[in-house]
Amino acid sequence: MKYVILIHSNPQPWGHPTGDFIAENQALPIEQRERLNTEFENLLEAMRDNGELITGEALGDPTTSTLYRWHDGEPLATDGPYSEYKEHLAGFFLIDVSGPERAQAIARVFSGPGETIELRPAMWPGGEEQ
Repeated sequence: MKYVILIHSNPQPWGHPTGDFIAENQALPIEQRERLNTEFENLLEAMRDNGELITGEALGDPTTSTLYRWHDGEPLATDGPYSEYKEHLAGFFLIDVSGPERAQAIARVFSGPGETIELRPAMWPGGEEQ
């Protein structure tokens, strides 16, 4: 089953890895931050080794985005970001796992202070969850 892990964050300044630029993460004791980073890096390595990690990308600052919306019968381009929310989409990972339990276990490790992690099944091809 394929899932996408969406990382919603608001690093200040915008940078990656996002945790390095989030006040809640920076407030943790250094030992805890190092432990969380090690757990995350170990998970990524294990996922690469066992074929679960398909791809992942950090995304640029949302203020550099261009939005396209349908207006008066044609696409209209405007500056981003698309929302007024504090958090924006900061990056994503596409994973292929045995089922929802494994996806949930992975998403828990992705979760960190000051970030929201969204786990969502992929729907390609054919429109059904895969």
